[in-house]
This record gives sequence, C-alpha cells and structure tokens, in this order.
Amino acid sequence: MIAYILLGLGLVLLIEGLVYALAPSLIEDLLTALKSLPVEQRRLMGFLAMVIGAMLLWGARAAGL
Repeated sequence: MIAYILLGLGLVLLIEGLVYALAPSLIEDLLTALKSLPVEQRRLMGFLAMVIGAMLLWGARAAGL
C-alpha cells in the first residue's frame, strides 16, 4: 500500500515539476485566472478534480494495478 502512495506522489511531483520547468509563465497566467474566479467556482473545480482522481484510482485498481 505504501508503494502505491509513493508511486502516486512521485507521479504528481513529476508532472508538476514538468509544468513548472517547461511553462512557468503559463502557471502565472493560470494562477491569475484562478484568482479572478469566485470561491464557490474554485471549490467546485477542486471537488471535480477529486472525483476524477478517485475514479482514475478506482479504474486502476479494477484493472489490477
């Protein structure tokens, strides 16, 4: 179980690091755009991201990973 947690964290950090390394100005633009959204909409986006992530994890688990 710990191996899966470490794998997941490693993948998140890898993708985040790639975004910051390859397109740092895009991150600034994205943060500016997020700042202009209402709190409720940002909360909804976070909830949807959690649901999609949980579905991906469930799918991976069902596939035998």
